[in-house]
Formats: sequence, C-alpha cells, structure tokens
Amino acid sequence: MTQIIRWKTGFEIELMAPIPLSRQDLAETLATQNGGTVERFFHSQSEPSKVPNHPTFDNLTHGFRLLDRSGEWVASFVDDLTLQRDCNRQIASRAGWYRVIADDGRILRLVMLHCDADATAAEILNPLANLFGTELQSHDAGMFRVVDDRGISVAICAPLPGERERPCEIVTAPIESNHKGELSSLLLQAQALGFSIPQEGATHIHFDANPLCSAQAMANLVRLFGHFGPELKQLVGVNPNCVRLGPWPKELAELTESASFRAMSWPDARQALANLRLTKYCDFNLLNIAMNSREKHTFEVRILPSTLDADMVLNATALFEGLLRLCCEPQYLLDDFPESLSAAVKAAPISTAVQDYWQG
Repeated sequence: MTQIIRWKTGFEIELMAPIPLSRQDLAETLATQNGGTVERFFHSQSEPSKVPNHPTFDNLTHGFRLLDRSGEWVASFVDDLTLQRDCNRQIASRAGWYRVIADDGRILRLVMLHCDADATAAEILNPLANLFGTELQSHDAGMFRVVDDRGISVAICAPLPGERERPCEIVTAPIESNHKGELSSLLLQAQALGFSIPQEGATHIHFDANPLCSAQAMANLVRLFGHFGPELKQLVGVNPNCVRLGPWPKELAELTESASFRAMSWPDARQALANLRLTKYCDFNLLNIAMNSREKHTFEVRILPSTLDADMVLNATALFEGLLRLCCEPQYLLDDFPESLSAAVKAAPISTAVQDYWQG
C-alpha cells in the first residue's frame, strides 16, 4: 500500500527493449491503446570522446514523444548512453536509425531548430548545409557530413551503433495527481512487451523545486541529504552498476551551513549555489535549481534502481517527499537534527504504511 503523492513529480525510468523491439514500439503501442499519437524528436546527449582536446561529443538520437487524445504530452521514450552492457555494438545498425554528432552543442541546437526529425539520414542535414552555404557530403557506411566553407567538419549523420534502439528511458510529464495510475499504465505495458531492467539501470525522481526555493529550505536539504545520503542509498538499494553518481562537493555544505547563507534572499542564495558550478551527475541533483532552469526546475533524486514495479517507485517517492517536507520546516533541522535516518523518517509527514515499508 502506498501513500498518495501530493508533490508534483516527474519520473525517469531506464529500461531495455527485448530483441527485436525498440523504444519506438513501446511509445506506439501505448498510443494505439489510448488513442494518442507519437512524434519523433531529437534527443540530445553527450558521450566521452577519444579525440584529443575534445573530451565529449554531443549527439542527437531518436526520441519518441507520446501525446494523449488532446495533444498533451504524456511521456517521452529516449536513449540513455549510460546503458551499455546489454547492447551488442558489433551487430549491424538497424535500418533507419541514426545519430547526428558534433563537437559543439550549439551546432546540434541549430539542427534541432532547422532540421526535420522525421527525415532520412540522407536528408536530415541538408538544412544545416544550406546554413553554411555548402553541399552535404556522403561517405562510406551510410555517413553524411556537413562542412563549412573552409572544408572543416561541422556535423556528421552516422548509423546508430548496434542495438542502440533498445535502451529506453521513460521520461514522464510532470504528474500532479493520480501518480499511481499514470505510472502504472506505462510500466504495465512495458512489462507486457517484455521490457527488462538494464544492468546499469536507474530510476530518477524529479520533484518540483518551487516549494524548496528559500535559503532555509535549501540549507536544511543539504544538511539532511548530505548527512544521510549514504544510508539512503543503502536503504533504497542503489544499483552498484550505476554510473554518474556521487556526493556533493564539500563547498556546498560549507556554503549552506553558514549563517550568512540562511539569511539570504532566495535570488541571492540561488546565485551563491550557481557560483559553485555544481554538476547534475551526483546522488541528488541541485543543478536545475541553482541555474533556475525553465525546462526542468526540479530537485532530482538519482539513487533509485530501475524497476517495472510502480509501487516501488511510489513508495520511494513518498519517502523522499516526506523528507523534503521536513526540509521546508525552517527551524526543525536547525534546532533538532535527527540522530538517525530512522528518526528522520519517523519525524517526516509519511504514512504509517510507507514508514513500515522502509523500516519494517
């Protein structure tokens, strides 16, 4: 039995499609069942590069956006480059699946603005070539390249590596009510199609950041999650194969523990957080708050394992919602910090059923 979630949240659940299906199949099956539609779009990611002086390559891959009958976004189904072990890169690329690669993210933003996500590999970069006043160049193995007027490479369209159509991160729209119904409908269909848990799989919960936008709440949050973070990872069963996790920099606690930070207005406190140059690749992501992101203004919990069980996700959501509500009480954590994680859970506004789930 789960507690009703009252915080607006979004979910990211990493899964793997069975051979020979893809993330597109899940999106289209859900659309057929619910009378919705699917749009293909560009999904932006970064991956490590072996090229000197270019630590990462930015790339665009196929994402599929599920819309309901009224055209409202329900969820997206995208690639996640952290999911590697379950894919056989040695097999041939699936026909029609490609990626666009560049060493400058600004170029890919031009592609997203000017190129058609439904176009074929041979056509996709023509508008970009036109912007640079050059002709699209074709190469062996199905590659197409755009160069500038000096012949310097700008972007490449290349076949997707073997089985890269199988990774499927379900990214839900923000959910304000009926979290169980919304999430269950997605995961039950994934189960029915034979989707599985990737070896590196994770679940991320995005909590609407607006209730946390005060220096006091942020100081409480950093103190609570910084202190009990390792125990929380153990409690929820973090996947040891997950990548891109880790603690916050020590400078964050030094900043938020200061009396001067707690006395700041929120705009000043947010700017102080932004000055730390935080990263999203940690156990609890504060970057979207620090940068005042318009697209995703959230506090992100990144330590949960992947699952096809909606109740597991919702019990975790209830746990973290309760802890966040505790952080919003200005003086509680400052005056009476809990001696244990168990005490914090007991003090938080969490139902008895959820407390028993985590501490029973």
